[in-house]
Amino acid sequence: MHNRKPRLVWEKAGSWRLVAETAVLPDNTPYERAYVEHPGAVVLVPLRQTERGPELLALRQYRRALDETILELPAGTRGWDEDWLACAQRELREETGFRAESLTLLGEIWPTPGLSNELMQIYLATGLHADPLPQDADEEIEVRPFTLSDLTAMARDGRIRDAKSIIGILRAAEFLKNS
Repeated sequence: MHNRKPRLVWEKAGSWRLVAETAVLPDNTPYERAYVEHPGAVVLVPLRQTERGPELLALRQYRRALDETILELPAGTRGWDEDWLACAQRELREETGFRAESLTLLGEIWPTPGLSNELMQIYLATGLHADPLPQDADEEIEVRPFTLSDLTAMARDGRIRDAKSIIGILRAAEFLKNS
C-alpha cells in the first residue's frame, strides 16, 4: 500500500476513532479503506473461592448492537494512556464489584483485525474482595457465578457466543489445569 492519507472521520468521546484512508495499489488504482483505531481493552476472568469450590463470575449484559442480553466475561475499554493493570482493576470493580489481589495475564488477542486495531489483554483475577465502583450509566449488568466446568461447556457447545469470553474461559481452564 502506497501514499496512505488517513483522515479522522469520527471520534467517540476519546475512546475510539473511525479513520478513513485513501491508498493507492501498486498498479496506481486508488481505493478507500476505513478502520477503527482503538486504545485497547481488557477481559477479566474473575475466580473466587467459595464453600462449594471455585467459581468464575460472568455477566448477563444487554448489548444494544445485538438487541439481546448475552452471557460474557467482564471487559472494558482502556483509556489511551491508561495502564493495563489499572484498567483491569477499574473494569473489574465497575462490572463485578470486586477488586483482585492478583491479575495474571493469560494472553492477548485481536478480536476483529479486519475492522480494528483493538488489542485485548485477558487476565485471570484472583483474591477477590468487595470494592465496588459505580457502573457506567449505559450498562445493564447482572453478575452470575458459574463453575469453571459449566462455563467451559457453554464456551464449547455454543451457549456462549462472545469470542473474547470463549477465549478467556478456555485459556483460564488451561492455565488452572497446568498450575
